[in-house]
Amino acid sequence: MILIVAGVAAAGGWYAARHVSHSSGAAAHSRKILYYQSPMHPWIKSEQPGNCTICGMKLVPVYEGEKGFVVGEGVSLSSNVINVINVATEEVKKGPLVRTLRVAGMIEDDDQRHRIISAYVGGRIEKLSVNYIGAHVKAGEPLAVLYSSAMLSAEREYVALAEKAQSPEGKRWMDAAAQRLRRLGLTDEQIAQVPTKTGDNTEILAPMSGTVVSRFAYEGQYVNEGEKLFEIADFSKMWFMFDAYERDLPWIKPGQEVEVTTPAARGVVYRSTIAFIDPNLNDMSRSAKVRVELDNPLTGNRHELYHRAYAEGRVKIEQAEVTLIPRSAVLNADGKPVAYVDVGGGRYDRRELKLGKEGDQFWEVLEGVNAGEKVVSNGNLLIDAQAQLNGVAASAPREAGEIPESLNNYFTLVDAASVALASDDLARYNETGSKLHAAMPALMETADAREQWRPILKRISDSGHLETAPDLKSARKAFLPLSAAVADLAKASHARVKIYSCAMVDRAVPGAANPGLWIQLKPPMRNPFFGSEMLDCGTEVKP
Repeated sequence: MILIVAGVAAAGGWYAARHVSHSSGAAAHSRKILYYQSPMHPWIKSEQPGNCTICGMKLVPVYEGEKGFVVGEGVSLSSNVINVINVATEEVKKGPLVRTLRVAGMIEDDDQRHRIISAYVGGRIEKLSVNYIGAHVKAGEPLAVLYSSAMLSAEREYVALAEKAQSPEGKRWMDAAAQRLRRLGLTDEQIAQVPTKTGDNTEILAPMSGTVVSRFAYEGQYVNEGEKLFEIADFSKMWFMFDAYERDLPWIKPGQEVEVTTPAARGVVYRSTIAFIDPNLNDMSRSAKVRVELDNPLTGNRHELYHRAYAEGRVKIEQAEVTLIPRSAVLNADGKPVAYVDVGGGRYDRRELKLGKEGDQFWEVLEGVNAGEKVVSNGNLLIDAQAQLNGVAASAPREAGEIPESLNNYFTLVDAASVALASDDLARYNETGSKLHAAMPALMETADAREQWRPILKRISDSGHLETAPDLKSARKAFLPLSAAVADLAKASHARVKIYSCAMVDRAVPGAANPGLWIQLKPPMRNPFFGSEMLDCGTEVKP
């Protein structure tokens, strides 16, 4: 019984499978196949079954009524192209956002450390001990010698009262006389020496250590009470004052460390912290003043930092941990920040980003990519240009035909060779030439699909096997016919590239037929035939 049941079940299964298979096959054959498409590289399509020209995966039929695989905003590159344009990736990661804010300002003195020396009593300047601006003086050192009859009278009165100071009343009168001398400008030490003084003149002493920044007195000059004689400034502490613009104010806080350098003291770095941020913004510049207090050491008879000297500062700032994307990975396409993510297999997906604050080497990224993903940090400009080419191919009407991927890759390689010549980089050009050799077979296969391109492709085949050039002149001569043929192919295929023409190419390449044509994936125009000699020589060829 067991054997009979098993046999019936097997027969039933065979019948059901055959019936379903037959039904499915019939249903599939009843639907029209529109085209065959690569699921990995959706822009690769064919009228016939086969394999993807990029990854080798079998093409999948897309039937009538189906949309097929959607072409994403990205690009796939062959290994040759990746090597030529030096594609490099970096990982998006979590970490603190570090920024160094570079500012410029002036070294100012602390006006709280200024002192005006005035005449406490009228008289005549007999002698100047300091007679030039910039002199460094110490507290208690003589500045000038003054003869004053009022001072002399007050000193004699004090001496007379000192002789009668034995009684309490005499002591009070002597103290009153001493107070009068203080009001006339004498120090306690000078008052103590009055009884033993032999001359009639009085020394005017420096009340503080510092530098004489102004002098108003001359020998033989009569001065009145209250008249200015000197101005002294203490430069042992200086202020570094700089403007912080509105966009930078959220980063700046009192207490942050600042490194200050000035051409007046080369090789010396002064470190201090932010002491004050002016809460009032300047209406015109939309900036606020920031003050950093610096120690100004004395070397010999002068201070290292000069008043009103130009200086630069570096404010070191570190924010809390955020998601970081390298700045080199961010492109601003049409004002929208984007990045290309390496998803493997030579595929780079385009992602729109929402950015936060900008650091020295990284952006804070809020949306678009996640930590752990790899983004393109070098070569992304050319990848973006290649994506535009693919976008044209993907959006072109089927009646007009599609631009083959091999053609887009070849345009990228030719552009790399052109950029090398425009940069006068012979080694780079020769390296790219070998890549052009490897890409030639795939390009020639497009002749079967595009009959009208065959004459141009033959010209490319005849001129595209570039030998290693010994110098730039030879390289440009060999590149000229290939460049012209590729420009004609770009016109015929309606590729989204820039085409430029140089009417003076015969000056760079003797015997060349004018004009010289070349393609570029991105502006600005860079003439490969003149290079740095005349980089902007040429005009764009409009369609």
